[in-house]
Amino acid sequence: MVQTVFNAARRTTLDRMAIGLSALCVAHCIASAVLLALLSSAGALVDSHFHEIGLMLAILLGALALGRGVMRHGLMLPASIGALGLGIMAGALTLPHDLDGMLWSNEVVWTLIGVALVALGHDLNRRAVS
Repeated sequence: MVQTVFNAARRTTLDRMAIGLSALCVAHCIASAVLLALLSSAGALVDSHFHEIGLMLAILLGALALGRGVMRHGLMLPASIGALGLGIMAGALTLPHDLDGMLWSNEVVWTLIGVALVALGHDLNRRAVS
C-alpha cells in the first residue's frame, strides 16, 4: 500500500512541475503587464528570448509528462488539451506585445489562455495516473 502511494506520487511529479511552470508563467504575464503599464522602462521583463526559453521548457515538460501519461493510462484527452494549450502559447509569441495604453495585450490574453489549457491538461493527466 505504501509503495503504491509512493509510486503514484513519483509518477505525477512531472505534471506537478509543469503546473508550477504554468503558475510562474501566469505570474510573469500579470507582473509584466502591470509593470509595463506603470513603467515603460520595464521592457527587459518581456525579452523575446525569455519567452522562447519558457515555451521550450513548457514543450519539453509537456512532452515528457503528458506523453508518459498516455503510455500509462491510455487517455489522449489530457495530452490533447495540453498540446492545444502549447500551440496557443506558441501562436501568442507571434503577436506584438506592445500595450499601446492597454493593460492587457492580445499576446498576454492568448498566452494566459494557453497556459490555463496546459495546466488543465497536466491536472487531468495527474488525476488519471493516480
